[in-house]
Amino acid sequence: MTAAAEVSLSYQLVLRNQLDITANNIANTTTPGFQSSHPLFVEYLAEASTVTYVEDRGTIRNLNAGPLTNTGNTLDLGIQGSGYFTVENDAGTFYTRNGSFRLDASGQIVTSAGDVLLGEGNAPIVIAPGEHDIRVSGDGTVSTENGDIGKIPVVTFADEQAMELVGNSLLKTEQDPITSTTAEISQGMIEGSNVLAVTEITRMIELLRSYQAANQMITTEEERQQQAIELLTRTV
Repeated sequence: MTAAAEVSLSYQLVLRNQLDITANNIANTTTPGFQSSHPLFVEYLAEASTVTYVEDRGTIRNLNAGPLTNTGNTLDLGIQGSGYFTVENDAGTFYTRNGSFRLDASGQIVTSAGDVLLGEGNAPIVIAPGEHDIRVSGDGTVSTENGDIGKIPVVTFADEQAMELVGNSLLKTEQDPITSTTAEISQGMIEGSNVLAVTEITRMIELLRSYQAANQMITTEEERQQQAIELLTRTV
């Protein structure tokens, strides 16, 4: 394979990853609390060569908050400011900005997927049978007609970009959580995805065109090589 074909192939591999990331962003346009991702790549010089290649270096998340929408649902909670809710399932502890919660059969506040929302001390928030007037204040204090029953902390991290997206708007990290002192919780509000659909669709079209152009370059190079071989092996 020639240098031109190798460069085009390296570019195609990066474009393929960008297409996957962009497609995932588009698929989560309506997912509450979803944070879009964008690829990082660099151009590097091959050793002992003047040929430069394209290398994929991972992804970066868009940390901007999505729009808050008033739903009026008691257990819809939106975060104003930077931070995450802490949830737990059989796989461990995770973090999310998706504040679409409900009560499970035991009275625990859980996500739509059944992940348990954790309060202070990593204890579940449990609503007792017969309690209906659920109120969540800006600082996360949860109360009912019988008084305060717990507090939902909003946590953040020293390096939010180091958090790994694992699906269902959940993120995980080995970093220790830091309780936010500035974020507030808005009851009856839900944060939408921060994906800008028009922008992502436009990016998808541009990526497809770039991928096709790189593929055409490889095809043209293969045809050039074939023509050269035929010319050099032609009987005089």
